[in-house]
Amino acid sequence: MTVAFSPKSDFLRVLIERGFVHQCSDFAGLDEKALAGGLTAYIGFDCTAPSLHVGSMLPIMMLRWLQKTGGKPIALMGGGTTRVGDPSGKDEARKLLTIEQIEQNKDGIRQVFDKFLDFQSGAIMIDNAEWLTKLNYIDFLRDVGRHFSVNRMMSMDSVKMRLERDQELSFIEFNYMCLQAYDFVEINRRYGCLLQMGGSDQWGNIVTGIDLGRRMGAPQLYALTAPLLTTASGAKMGKTAAGAVWLNADMLAPYGYWQFWRNTEDSDVGRFLRLFTELPLDEIARLEALGGAEINEAKKVLANEATAMLHGREAAETAAETARKTFEEGVLADSLPTVALPASEAIGMGVLTAFVRAGLVASTGEARRQIKGGGLRLNDDAVADERAALVAGDFRDGVAKLSLGKKKHVLLKAE
Repeated sequence: MTVAFSPKSDFLRVLIERGFVHQCSDFAGLDEKALAGGLTAYIGFDCTAPSLHVGSMLPIMMLRWLQKTGGKPIALMGGGTTRVGDPSGKDEARKLLTIEQIEQNKDGIRQVFDKFLDFQSGAIMIDNAEWLTKLNYIDFLRDVGRHFSVNRMMSMDSVKMRLERDQELSFIEFNYMCLQAYDFVEINRRYGCLLQMGGSDQWGNIVTGIDLGRRMGAPQLYALTAPLLTTASGAKMGKTAAGAVWLNADMLAPYGYWQFWRNTEDSDVGRFLRLFTELPLDEIARLEALGGAEINEAKKVLANEATAMLHGREAAETAAETARKTFEEGVLADSLPTVALPASEAIGMGVLTAFVRAGLVASTGEARRQIKGGGLRLNDDAVADERAALVAGDFRDGVAKLSLGKKKHVLLKAE
């Protein structure tokens, strides 16, 4: 998306040049604040899973660039709002988690931010449970709730789309935008935060916070949203046949993360290099211009840089070497992702179940569809019979190689 604004601040210049900006409530006003230095901004992350997935990398990078250009980033953990559930983009209510589950998820999510933000130099992490769980309901209705228009809330996409599809919207979800708006006002009061950023699906919630701030006597607040990413083929960013591309290494090994980026579609390479690496724009332009088979070199650079930022340079180099041995030399690299099972369970396991257990497909139904298309391989031989089972001879030195297409491999080890 082309933004018709020429910023003076490094913060907005970088975000616009690299493709992070979809909408802004006031470009000129925000640019002035950023130019003055010390701009404080936050992005909220609800604790719905033990790890964030690769779709969260775009907002994380926005916070990172804010800090690199002199601003103060706040990573807001939604320990309070996760108890309610954000209806944005959902056709049905999110599953309500226990307090213990939310805390465990929060601990897992925290691991990622240490790699992207410098908490010794101004970045902070906070949890909205700190103030939301202490609210008195009657006081909240009287002091905050009176500023919300139900008419306007009904016009928000997160509400309107659910109702238009005749999907139930619970009262607790209807309150989510009130809590998110109140977060903005509270974070401004506590930390002097003037900007909330997020995905474009959060625009309505963020500007509701700006309006609430105006009504409650806060200074001028600002909204900045990024485009919701899809690949060139229209697929949602970060979703694969085997499920989400997780950021925590215990949920997706560095090799699997590297391979995700290596499999980027040709027409997405330049865009993803701008968004998910810190390579200079002239170098990205050079890589983006590569044609034919040479574009694969650009994909390797993308995979190396993105993986190094998350898992470290050594892990990225190991993943790249594993891929080289596997694809260029045909070697069964011992650093491929490995799933170990008792031999008594592995030998005799149905081939469909084996691919699900390996994490290459999300379900046996997906495995059947892949078999029909010739997409599943066992020890480099196409799987033709969906009723087949693994036998002892499939485990060479105790290891069977399962492949989805030509690029995704997992070793199944029988112990």
